[in-house]
Amino acid sequence: MKKNILIISSNHTGNGHKSITEALCEKFKMRENVNVHVVDGFSLGGKPLIAVGKSYGVITRNAEGLWDLIFDVSSVKPELINEIIEITIKEKFIKLIEEIKPDLILSVHPNFNGSIINLLDKYNYKIPVVTLIADLISISPLWADKRAEYIISPTVEAKDKCLQYGIPNNRIRVLGLPVRSRFHYNNITNLKQSKEDRKRLNCLIMSGGEGVGNMKKVANILLKNFDCNVNIIAGRNKQLKKKLELSLTHIYGDRVKVHGFVDNIQELMITSDIAFTRASPNVMLEVASCNVPFIITGALPGQEEGNPYFAEKYNLGIYCNNIKNIYNVVCELEKNNNEKLEEIKRAQRKYINFNSAEDVVDFIDSIPVDRSKISVLRSV
Repeated sequence: MKKNILIISSNHTGNGHKSITEALCEKFKMRENVNVHVVDGFSLGGKPLIAVGKSYGVITRNAEGLWDLIFDVSSVKPELINEIIEITIKEKFIKLIEEIKPDLILSVHPNFNGSIINLLDKYNYKIPVVTLIADLISISPLWADKRAEYIISPTVEAKDKCLQYGIPNNRIRVLGLPVRSRFHYNNITNLKQSKEDRKRLNCLIMSGGEGVGNMKKVANILLKNFDCNVNIIAGRNKQLKKKLELSLTHIYGDRVKVHGFVDNIQELMITSDIAFTRASPNVMLEVASCNVPFIITGALPGQEEGNPYFAEKYNLGIYCNNIKNIYNVVCELEKNNNEKLEEIKRAQRKYINFNSAEDVVDFIDSIPVDRSKISVLRSV
């Protein structure tokens, strides 16, 4: 009998949770013994909770202080968040459990770890819940629910934080952050070779799926001071895309191209010499998987605060917390025939584990299930 796995993800709070889910589904599809059902956790709460999920982009673009407050509240009062989400998703979640009858639930979003465990306990469902942490180092206690069967950590640093939150060592597995195979540089070498034929510096500026950050200043510094081409990813931020096109293309012509949310971003990454990005964990590791050095130009308060330190610790990229210093940083990277750029690329190849998604799927598939312990639905 096939094992039924339910993945609780998110479609609107950035693109990281969705990307991780896609990376796992690539591997699950190769297994005939597994059925996978993916649900956007926010959709279980109907329109009100969907609206909360969609507000992520607006808040992170326009009110970082508010996002910092939200993160702090969830860190201090994780039980409160769990209770609110539990009440909101209860009816649809229990109905989903009855329809799918999952043998195991995998959560890749912090808002749905404790809340779904609360509901499973209340309705006597003995279904193991596994948490896959989607942050690298600055993790919220919402990720670390002691009742989870296992917690899959992307890094040693995130594991250490889980230990501080009281999670037993034997319930944590460090398996890396799953990255979709199309970002693996060894899968797209033809594009990488075409990049080497060009002499002009190719730069990519992006800031996660929501288009956060002052990309115009970064582009101006690059285009004024270097013989370069610049691709800018504005993400879902349509207003930003329009502003950048109006302010940049009439000055720099075809040296600059502004894109919205794209499905082939790996092609833009792999043909770049340097990427400029916010400290989004998913974006950082996707760029590193493409073997492209990156410069971090900002980090959201809360879950991204430690990511610049993480990037520099493993020499995956460089943190430039003052945009005015970008000129000097790029000059330093290009010194001595791109010596530091090559150092970063070597460090990325050493650090990145292309088998991470496979390792996660192997581990999840190895967890034994007992269908006799799954209860019949009680009245909601």
